[in-house]
Amino acid sequence: MAEHGFSIAIVLFPGVEELDFVGPWEVFSMAKLLGTGLDVFTLGWPEKRLTCGKGLVVEATHAWADRPRADAIIVPGGKGTRTLVNEDQFLAELRAYMADANWHVSVCTGAAILGKIGFLEGRRATTNRSGIDFVRAHAPRTEFLQDERYVQDSGVVTSAGVSAGIDMSLWLLGHLFGQDTARDTQRAMEYYPEPPYGTTR
Repeated sequence: MAEHGFSIAIVLFPGVEELDFVGPWEVFSMAKLLGTGLDVFTLGWPEKRLTCGKGLVVEATHAWADRPRADAIIVPGGKGTRTLVNEDQFLAELRAYMADANWHVSVCTGAAILGKIGFLEGRRATTNRSGIDFVRAHAPRTEFLQDERYVQDSGVVTSAGVSAGIDMSLWLLGHLFGQDTARDTQRAMEYYPEPPYGTTR
């Protein structure tokens, strides 16, 4: 179980899908308010201020050059991953940054980035159904489980698209700080999904 001082970094970039990072942010920042002592922050590439996939403009906690060490690093998805996956400088720096972390995490097509830098090699993972071909192209030696909301394989945790990042984050929180903490966080968020139109998977 994690001790006080556990840190989580969420990587932001132009075209990032909003809920891919806001969902995990909500989970971990709420858990911080409940006394876990964890620290969650965002990193902006290539600038702190950026425009997300659906037009939301945000400013990251830290510039990429000033990134603090983190115990867990989350790479969200979104249309921006199509560009990001070809940015060699970013990929090299992210690979080195993640090598020093204990947990390597993705939401949605962020799995393509983890795949491109080698963290999904020989592992099981999941991603957004609509992005599976794109992600597979960058993680050819990964077994993808398309019907799972999230998949853990050792220190790598991947989730399906958009809202699935919330489920994945609650699982990781429970794994790190105990199920009671995760349940308290879920209760504080009032996160009890009951879609008005049921499931349409």
